[in-house]
Amino acid sequence: PFTVFAPTDAAFAKIPKATLDKLLKDKVALKKVLLYHVVAGKVTAKDVMKMSTGKTVEGDTVKITVKGKKVMINNANVTKADIKTSNGLIHVIDTVLMPPTK
Repeated sequence: PFTVFAPTDAAFAKIPKATLDKLLKDKVALKKVLLYHVVAGKVTAKDVMKMSTGKTVEGDTVKITVKGKKVMINNANVTKADIKTSNGLIHVIDTVLMPPTK
């Protein structure tokens, strides 16, 4: 199973057009961005709230910040959690996560 931090359409709309165009042309970079939103295993919202970081399928980690009932993944707010799928869970976020540049 996998857990996906899935950005909304509005999150993608916040990406500058030039950045988005470049990403769509570079399939390797696009794959990195997409895999940076995926964590191996079924990680519930309750689990996420106990974590400070999460290792992504892309290989880098995301920072998890919890303030009361508000959860952030890097700079993205989790807006809806624990959407069940046949092979894991989806948590909806309001910002596209960009992997760190090396």
